[in-house]
Amino acid sequence: MNSAENKDSTGQGQKGPLDGKGRDHYRGQPGDRRVHRQDLRRAVEPKYARAYLKFTEAWKTTAVRVLATVLLPDVGRAQVLGHDVVRDAEAVRRRIGLAGQNAAVDPNLTGRENLRMVGILGQMPRTDVMPRAAELLERFELSSAADRPLRTYSGGMQRRLDIAASLMPRPPVLFLDEPTTGLDLPSRNELWEMIRELVSDGTTVLLTTQYLEEADRLATRIAVVDDGKVIANDTPERLKSNLGNTIVELGLRGNGLADRDDLEPDTLTVREPSIDDVFLALTGHRAESQDGRSADDGATKRGAA
Repeated sequence: MNSAENKDSTGQGQKGPLDGKGRDHYRGQPGDRRVHRQDLRRAVEPKYARAYLKFTEAWKTTAVRVLATVLLPDVGRAQVLGHDVVRDAEAVRRRIGLAGQNAAVDPNLTGRENLRMVGILGQMPRTDVMPRAAELLERFELSSAADRPLRTYSGGMQRRLDIAASLMPRPPVLFLDEPTTGLDLPSRNELWEMIRELVSDGTTVLLTTQYLEEADRLATRIAVVDDGKVIANDTPERLKSNLGNTIVELGLRGNGLADRDDLEPDTLTVREPSIDDVFLALTGHRAESQDGRSADDGATKRGAA
């Protein structure tokens, strides 16, 4: 694999199938705000799940679209499995799967028909299309609903079929853009388990997400991006261990010490460090949810990507 080297928080170089470097400007659709990615280098190891933590919404989807050859970079370069996303775009497309935020499946077709359509459009051998569709329907627990129109599926079932469609050509690299946003907790947990299985079977996954917990549970490595720069890059466990083994939180009612004659706290919580704590320690602010609220506002959604 021809990929650039990226330094983790321990100073060790990492090599992998995804790489981007240079001072990149990504060009979107007319009227879109241009996103600047300053001196950002990226490398994702094979057979790993990688998440990027970022507290703004703009960078994540645009970066995935550039890597998936949907958008062109103005300057700089990016590679997938050693293939440049501009010069070798066709080669990149043959080696990736993409499940975007909006489902790329037809609600009027059945689940089986959707997978067949994707296989044919992906120029798979005709004899391989239906066996592969049946395999994925079984794997994603959709066999019993395979011949129902997609519009009758629940949100979780539709999302699973969308990911199954991205896996029809057996891509070695899979991009998942916020795969669990909008799903209820049981559906999210089911999808998490399926993503873990994909990684264990050898698929390299780059995941964007609004949930820091999701990045913590699924990612083999996490890069923290602030102001367009990677400021940390390591496993979730090692990132959290830098904060120590235990975090103690004290709660005071009112305006804190200003209203108190004593220092006895009203609440005391002892817990292990979280990725949200890592983000706060590294950047000086908490990750924000999609609507711009910080974690201090009680939002459950976080800015992970």
